[in-house]
Amino acid sequence: MTDAKEPLLIKRYASRRLYNTETSDYVTLEDIAKVIREGREVKIVDLKSGDDLTRQYLLQIIAEHESKGESVLPINVLTDLVRSYTTSAHSIVPQFLAQSFDMLRESQAKMMQNMGRMNPMAAMPGFEALKAQQEAFLKAMTAGWAVGSTPGRDEDEAGADRSELEDIRRELAELQRKLSKLNG
Repeated sequence: MTDAKEPLLIKRYASRRLYNTETSDYVTLEDIAKVIREGREVKIVDLKSGDDLTRQYLLQIIAEHESKGESVLPINVLTDLVRSYTTSAHSIVPQFLAQSFDMLRESQAKMMQNMGRMNPMAAMPGFEALKAQQEAFLKAMTAGWAVGSTPGRDEDEAGADRSELEDIRRELAELQRKLSKLNG
């Protein structure tokens, strides 16, 4: 049996069909989304070229859910993401998002722990599944977002980015303190 820590390997054939290598059957995007919600990592590769297509398919899953009216990302966030691709801010956006989700995940874990201690709902069937689903969602949202820098920028631009990043970190720390007060 395969270790659950290893990502589930999905191969994309030339026909664009997706093949689950563990169950030896074809899967849909919704099948992949279900696996991710259950807490399992996935890796989607092109069979012929070997290219990693995971990011592309995760974005497609999000886009499909958004188009069905299952809005997770507000318009202003989507707009800011698009803008970040055309500005010098694109170098700090992935780091900011990753840190934001880390803080959210930590706050959520603390909240779930506190709910388990003082909330009778924690004993209800399905509570652990809900908790796992939320954790899987956050993990999926931050998967593949690595911190990187853009070579060739001048010092003024890099200094401005560091200043913006420090401002963002202070704001995130303040939000974390407020969340801790709410949980405490």
